[in-house]
Amino acid sequence: MGRRVVITGLGVVTSLSQDVNDLFQRLLAGESGIHELEIVDRDRFKVKIGGDVYNWDPSADISNKEAKRLDRFSQFGLVAGIRAVEDSGIEFDSEDVRRCGVILGSGIGGLTEIENQVERLLYKGPDRVSALTIPKLMLNAAGGNISIRYGLRGINYSVATACASANNAMGNAFQCVQAGVCDLVVTGGTEAAMTQMGVSGFQNMKALSMRNDEPARASRPFDIDRDGFVLSEGAGVLIFEELEHAKARGAKIYCEVMGFGASGDAGHITQPDPAGLGASQAMSGALNDANINPDQVDYVNAHGTSTPLGDKAETQAIKSVYGSAAAGLNVSSTKSSLGHSLGASGGIELVVTCKAIESSTIPPTINLDNQDPECDLNYTPNTPVDREINFAMSNSFGFGGHNASIVVGKFTG
Repeated sequence: MGRRVVITGLGVVTSLSQDVNDLFQRLLAGESGIHELEIVDRDRFKVKIGGDVYNWDPSADISNKEAKRLDRFSQFGLVAGIRAVEDSGIEFDSEDVRRCGVILGSGIGGLTEIENQVERLLYKGPDRVSALTIPKLMLNAAGGNISIRYGLRGINYSVATACASANNAMGNAFQCVQAGVCDLVVTGGTEAAMTQMGVSGFQNMKALSMRNDEPARASRPFDIDRDGFVLSEGAGVLIFEELEHAKARGAKIYCEVMGFGASGDAGHITQPDPAGLGASQAMSGALNDANINPDQVDYVNAHGTSTPLGDKAETQAIKSVYGSAAAGLNVSSTKSSLGHSLGASGGIELVVTCKAIESSTIPPTINLDNQDPECDLNYTPNTPVDREINFAMSNSFGFGGHNASIVVGKFTG
């Protein structure tokens, strides 16, 4: 069984809000963070909408000098990490920093820096490529900078499993604390792939919604008229902490991390297994790890990207794992409001799930106007639902056939 692990701090950066409590209230109100693209020249692209954080200003948390040394994805991760640490009330000066670590996920890393420096290389020559190129673009830069900021000398690495990156990172963090490797891990995910290359790549593989005339209604998981996901960016970072360590310092506890499961589809590089077999394996693994039965789960925060294949596959997987209990679940996809932030999505969604448990409120799936008959679960359409949540599951599935599920529960002492 190992040691018990709890969540004691939350931090987010999203296109809808950069404050955890405000974000959750906006989700409950059915608001959307999707709009016409602002940080790239949308006239150049067929897809003209997304969840870019166009008003991004990290100066309240990091200096301008420091910000210039960080790619956008590292800025997001560092700021969300700072806010999670502040929320947790942890004082690292009085901690054994050898037992405090960082495990972050990102699907792509410093794509902005790659684009900028390739342009310099091609048009200005090799000598004009920045000496900061590698430290800015490397996938582990976000986690490394959190570690440096707080002097954390425990386990420190980054995870890249596409859209499952944050869930895989958090699952590893859970296991590290549970096994006694660390007492506390800063974990979650960060992504800033809203660049010319990012938009072009996803657009040209026909993965993105083309509902340009209705940005706020474009992301519509489980709806019959869904036509692809909406690209977004941001970060979700949490503090995973050993229970007795958290209690000893009087920390606020949002919920308890109960179980983690992961798998590979071993099928197509981008398409999910049609029957959701890999997703089912990850979900079953998380339930088994948590030592709870399917009928004990109240809420599933679905991966729910609004793609034709993905939503059906996840529905099949949930029905396969939960059986007769599936009908009693509340399921919702907060990507309907936030879009898909790839490797950051699992972190943001676990933050939302923590708030759902804390408030006994299920956030809705907005834009679910005409439910797909092949997606036949209770997806909490358009309106939040009051419900006590004893156990919840958060799913993330990624290109490459990566699947990761986390189970969290109400902390009962």
